[in-house]
Amino acid sequence: MSAPLLVRAARREAVERTPVWFMRQAGRSLPEYRTIRERHGFFEVAHTPELCAEVTLQPVRRHGVDAAVMFADIMTPVIGMGVDVDLVEGVGPVVDRPIASAADVQRLRAPDPDEAFAPVLEAVRLVRAELDADRAVIGFCGGPFTVAGYLVEGRPSRELPRTKALMLSEPETWDALMAKLAEVFAAYLVAKVRAGADVVQLFDSWVGTLSPALYRDRVAPWSAAILAAVDVPTIHFGTGASHLLVDMAAAGGDVIGLDWRVPLDDGWSAVPGRAVQGNLDPAALGAPWGVVEREALDVLARAGGRPGHVFNLGHGVLPGTDPDQLTRLAHLVHERTQATLAA
Repeated sequence: MSAPLLVRAARREAVERTPVWFMRQAGRSLPEYRTIRERHGFFEVAHTPELCAEVTLQPVRRHGVDAAVMFADIMTPVIGMGVDVDLVEGVGPVVDRPIASAADVQRLRAPDPDEAFAPVLEAVRLVRAELDADRAVIGFCGGPFTVAGYLVEGRPSRELPRTKALMLSEPETWDALMAKLAEVFAAYLVAKVRAGADVVQLFDSWVGTLSPALYRDRVAPWSAAILAAVDVPTIHFGTGASHLLVDMAAAGGDVIGLDWRVPLDDGWSAVPGRAVQGNLDPAALGAPWGVVEREALDVLARAGGRPGHVFNLGHGVLPGTDPDQLTRLAHLVHERTQATLAA
């Protein structure tokens, strides 16, 4: 039996059509998800295997995408480390006791992943059993820098002042925090792969706030350790990180995710020898269909039918997105690339 389409594309093999999936495809853009959330809280859904599997599969059924990305939060692993996290509506993850010292880092535990993340792993098994063999299960975790930012700031922050101050003024404490996060995140992804994940993505939302030198010195070694821990294709994605593409590729990733800020062909030129994922601006989906089609075809034209393109957005699906736009977009990518690649 051949590997899932996404896996083959990640390996830069010739494929019958370009695979497509959407970051944050499961969640608030879907009315069927909102129906579930009327009765269940976010973490209740994420940590109940049957509910998590259902929400993960909803966009696959509706949109016909080539992968199911597991419904989870990037803070899930640190909850297993003993951190109290509250997901505040309209704010994001809020940490009860932010990390401020070496003693705070020492208190973080490295749990047994099979015990700490048992509900998540069972959800992976349920999704893999439900999906067609040609569709992939994607497991993901947050990048260690991004998660460290939440832990140090205590809540989302665009400037990350406390995080950068800790990184610059107490490098030993910072390195200890990153090392512990990398250890737990690697074990978390390895467990997901054992449970049935075909691909994993490292999602570094805030890494674009760093300079290349700071990224190389204080982040890349630990991202590299996480990506090297699994034996399935890996996707390495950062937001606002066009200036870091070369360094992120050096850290690892069979596929380098591109956000919408860089033309896809330019981004691909920066990471030769890698597959790329992206990179339609999520905001384009709020425009009339003709605009969405035009922008999507531009992305495909820049990919040029080369092996190794995974079609996606340049970031996650925005909450107010019309799900019918996503369905039409998935069908468009399939139809246009099936005709082109088969020619």
